[in-house]
Amino acid sequence: MQPGSPPQAKRENTSYERHGDLVEDPYLWLENGDDEAVDEFVEKQNEYADAYLGSVDVREELRPRFEDLARTTDYGSITPAPTGYFQEVEAPEDDQPVLYFRESLADDREVLVDPNEFSEDATKSMGWWTVSPDGERLAYGVDEGGDELYDVTVLEVLSGDVLEELPELGRANPGMLAWTPDGFYYGRTGLEGEAQLEKEIRYHEHGDDPEEDVLVYEVDDPATWPMLSTDRDGEHLLVAFVTGWERSDLYYAPVGDVELTPVITEADHFYTPLVHGDTAYVRTDLDAPYYRFLELDLSGEVCEVDPAELPEVVPEREGIVKGATIADDRLVVQYERAAVSELEVFDLEGEHVRSIELPGSGTGTVTGLAGNRDAPEAFFGYQSFDHPPAVFRYDLEGDDAEELDRPDVDLAFDLTVQQVRYESADGTEVPMFVVHRADLERDGDNPALLYGYGGFENSLTPGFQKFGREFLRSGGVYAQANLRGGGEFGKEWHEAARHEDKQQTFDDMIAAAEYLLDENYTSSERLAIQGGSNGGLTVGAVLTQRPDLVGAVCCQVPLLDMLRFHTFLLGASWTSEYGSPDDPEAYEWIKEYSPYHNVESGTEYPPVFFKTAEGDTRVHPVHAWKTAARMQAVADGGPFLCKTNRDTGHGTGKPTWMVVEEQLDNWSFLFDQLGVEYVAP
Repeated sequence: MQPGSPPQAKRENTSYERHGDLVEDPYLWLENGDDEAVDEFVEKQNEYADAYLGSVDVREELRPRFEDLARTTDYGSITPAPTGYFQEVEAPEDDQPVLYFRESLADDREVLVDPNEFSEDATKSMGWWTVSPDGERLAYGVDEGGDELYDVTVLEVLSGDVLEELPELGRANPGMLAWTPDGFYYGRTGLEGEAQLEKEIRYHEHGDDPEEDVLVYEVDDPATWPMLSTDRDGEHLLVAFVTGWERSDLYYAPVGDVELTPVITEADHFYTPLVHGDTAYVRTDLDAPYYRFLELDLSGEVCEVDPAELPEVVPEREGIVKGATIADDRLVVQYERAAVSELEVFDLEGEHVRSIELPGSGTGTVTGLAGNRDAPEAFFGYQSFDHPPAVFRYDLEGDDAEELDRPDVDLAFDLTVQQVRYESADGTEVPMFVVHRADLERDGDNPALLYGYGGFENSLTPGFQKFGREFLRSGGVYAQANLRGGGEFGKEWHEAARHEDKQQTFDDMIAAAEYLLDENYTSSERLAIQGGSNGGLTVGAVLTQRPDLVGAVCCQVPLLDMLRFHTFLLGASWTSEYGSPDDPEAYEWIKEYSPYHNVESGTEYPPVFFKTAEGDTRVHPVHAWKTAARMQAVADGGPFLCKTNRDTGHGTGKPTWMVVEEQLDNWSFLFDQLGVEYVAP
């Protein structure tokens, strides 16, 4: 279809100097987010995008399917505590998941917190919750419009009574709250813009005025975030100050104290603790790029130690340590091998007990691992490309994983799931999952979607493509590449695509697309690429470096103006990943790939759907705004659509009705641009 003409954004003769270069930036004015002209720009872009997406015929065919899928009951994993079991469940009539409690698994679930009652349009959400070690108290964070800036409520579990409310704690999260018998330590941040990177730790006793909470520590470095842990008896506090996805310092205090003692400092590795009684099991990459566990004794005086002299509990294995929990008297460790989850059981001295057999083919992802410290059981979620997210209870005595909850979502057709390896530009082998109907012919003309991320040591693991089901049914190929910069092979895989080596991520994505073409899965005209956040940067770089390679691009909540990313919101904390444009050396490599600055006049680009959010407090929507405006003004090809959601943020807390509309936007664009003939059930 041919859309109407895109809105013409005003171009100003504005520029700035960076290390002797004059950087022309005609859309600098879009950074004034509260300006009337910016508001008008967003409105016109939304009208243009909505007119295009709303006229795609398949949209209304997909709507009833997507609404049915969205209204399927979703189950969160189970968290056990001495008082009972906690679980989030989103029923078909809900727009937000409800937190339930039951004293035993045989009991009916009872509502503990219902976020559907927070607001009429369900745009207020419960972004997180955490249970005290004794199971008697619960804290949960509430944000509005997905802005990830939280007010915190503390309630008594058995009565449901609210104990207290702590407003405006900023980007507080469960990892920044550690319970004590009489209250809790917590981290808080500023609320607006770069103030979100101003962090402090405070101590709160129940019943006290939050304004009087004692300051424990102020964090000066914008790239450093505190992670707080206490033991269940309320004797020990450990704080890991994690800096820039590359290292952490470890500090200690007896619970109740407000002065931290250094334990491991000035180190170039990660040290994050799991506290159990008088022992901390410290996950580290010291001499172990796939991570291992050291033992830190907390029973005596805790002072600064040489981590190389700490006893090793669990040595490095082939898989990467992604998480761990204590279940009864066992340590259950989640590993990841080439993006596929594994679960292993050890005793508390580090002796391997057994492997836990996972469902199906085993090529899936474990989520929400939680052990019961008072019973031989652990709980986890599990999903894969052909297995919807289900909840399991593992019996450590019987060595049996029982499925407790599973959504009623059937594929109704057979899938083929392969993990292939392809060669990138420098000869490195990169893994990729390729998923399609079992009866698909590789004739070089199937519609295909390639998804990538490649950053911040974040792994892309197998997941059930709930809304992608209709694409797969209709003959689509879905590919998910494990690009360098991610964490699929530990710290070294991450390091291989940071700073001056960031181009490796984009090379890996380009090579993944070329593999799909060479192996006759698809053609350039019928291949789309998609990514969000750092993945939005990845697809933006591929778009500007190889516009001939693909037929469509979905670029979501992206980083694109890489010469100014560090001046917006959380951007200053990401210079450890990309380097800082204020550094002359880093500026040289960043400007070579910055997508916004590499849009060339007169070049033909494939259609692009930029999706961003006005309430995004992580990645500023100006990245998408500026790049869309530049492409609409100077590039050939397209169309170039830019839609800004005004009621949500980077991606969390969206009500079900909003999820349906966003998925319809995304898949309508892809079905239309890739010429997908919809095959209904």
